[in-house]
Amino acid sequence: MAERIILTLNAGSSSLKFALFTASSHPKRLWSGAIDRIGLPGACFQLSDARKTVVLDEAGTLDNHKAALTRLLDAVTSLPGSLELVAVGHRVVHGGPACDCPKRVTPALVARLRRLTSLAPLHIPPNIAGIDAVQATRPDLLQVACFDTSFHHDLPRMAQMTALPRAFTGSGVRRYGFHGLSYEYIMETLQTGGVNTGAERIIIAHLGNGASMAAIREGRPVETTMGFSTIAGLPMGTRSGDLDPGILLYLMREEGMRSDEISDLLYNQSGLLGISGLSRNMRDLLDSREEGAAEAVEYFCYQARLHLARLTGALGGLDRLVFTGGIGENSVGVRGRISAELGYLGIGLDSAANRAGKGVISKPGAGVTVEVRATDEEKMIACHVAAQLAADPARQFARMEN
Repeated sequence: MAERIILTLNAGSSSLKFALFTASSHPKRLWSGAIDRIGLPGACFQLSDARKTVVLDEAGTLDNHKAALTRLLDAVTSLPGSLELVAVGHRVVHGGPACDCPKRVTPALVARLRRLTSLAPLHIPPNIAGIDAVQATRPDLLQVACFDTSFHHDLPRMAQMTALPRAFTGSGVRRYGFHGLSYEYIMETLQTGGVNTGAERIIIAHLGNGASMAAIREGRPVETTMGFSTIAGLPMGTRSGDLDPGILLYLMREEGMRSDEISDLLYNQSGLLGISGLSRNMRDLLDSREEGAAEAVEYFCYQARLHLARLTGALGGLDRLVFTGGIGENSVGVRGRISAELGYLGIGLDSAANRAGKGVISKPGAGVTVEVRATDEEKMIACHVAAQLAADPARQFARMEN
């Protein structure tokens, strides 16, 4: 009997990140990889096994997401073992104000996503392209959209609001929050690890090329650093983070910049790359001796401290801090710099534990437990898809027939 598997997709404008999991109640990762430079010269397809050993690395030409997905599905059929692809889960950055959970993909849902494009114009079109590619290639497959905003759906009213005139709320202008799949995964690992998340005040710091933090009380999110868009909050690899809106008015009025130029500036030219003038990669900057690189790192850590402290105002204190994401999981120095000035909150790192990459890096007896945990957004997507499969009587019947 063939092993039923789930494909997870994270579609960008010119990329397709993917993973294959068992279609079980506790999905197990089998393969993962990425297709880069879709629609550009020198497209690259890389596939790794469960041990992260690269087993395929090829270059070629892939004109669009449909061509990339076709190549991926061809590769799936050639994998060792008997595998049956039964469903696809998509990371979709935005579900809008009404979406509080993963949804089965239907024509109505896709139409709603198209209407939401203005809320995330750089992210939703490629997300839809991934959905369309699956529909065109394998219309028989169950597709599930997993929204990065869902985790924050029930933020308190004060955390959702902006100070713009109330009329704008009706058109979707409010604070949403993102990186929800990562936060959801970390919360599940805390709970399965025996942490009473309902009794603790928790901040999760998802620090990577995209970066944000979430404050959680009684097991529910109460505040986050990202808001209406994925530009907001902390500075990131190429994104500006919070910015005085007067600067944008100045750039429009005095520099004559158009909206598309400002969008490119905020999303692609700012953050660590913009400050350093060298790289968006934190590891590159930490290894560099350039003044701009050092300043970019210090600015990132300074802003992270400010945002972390601000979130404690929504929590009324702090019991647990979790570092995750590429930078949060791997950068000893960044964790140390962020924590160094926060002793007044009860944060104190055990330097040896931090350097060794231990799971708990706070000093014994410190007021705040500080942890490092790996996140897995793809597995979270696979779990949601598996739940949809289990709840679908027709597909359950098909499974029994097989």
